[in-house]
Amino acid sequence: MSKILTTQMTGLLQRIQTSEEEAIEDTARLLAQAGIGQGNVYFACFGELKGVEINALEGAAPFIKAVPWSPEAQLTEADRVIIFTRSCQNEEAVALAQKLYDLFIPFAAIASEPADSDNELSELAYTYISMKIRGGILPHPSKLGERVVFPHLMAALFIYEAIKMEYDEMVADDEEDEEPPVSPFA
Repeated sequence: MSKILTTQMTGLLQRIQTSEEEAIEDTARLLAQAGIGQGNVYFACFGELKGVEINALEGAAPFIKAVPWSPEAQLTEADRVIIFTRSCQNEEAVALAQKLYDLFIPFAAIASEPADSDNELSELAYTYISMKIRGGILPHPSKLGERVVFPHLMAALFIYEAIKMEYDEMVADDEEDEEPPVSPFA
């Protein structure tokens, strides 16, 4: 069964990489506006996708300027927000998206469903990335027609790491472009 899981996961990650590459780059660029400027990058992660936030804040290589989002957060126009949610129907995520949209604070959203006119989250977001998960990815071993293994967190972490690679490069490039301060004693 692990070979089938490996095959299915490989296919899922390849589909994300192939079809969402541009959206991943656009998302990194959006977040780098805060990373390079005076803002913070707020991570608003819902349900099991809070694992992405933990990784961004406490992982081996934390996300530069990452801050956990909370309803009490005092956002400024320099800040950016990235929303991770299993479903574009998550009421908390959609409410946050509407609030950010109304405040003119650009944000990215990641959810399972494709972007379309029925997906309010994708319509509100500045950038949107689909995890390409429609349901379980493996057939249930004993229940005919049922599917198991819902890899939302694995897909979200893959997307997070892809965004982070681009973001880190953009933030590092900006630091290299800055001229070192001139010492008055030189």
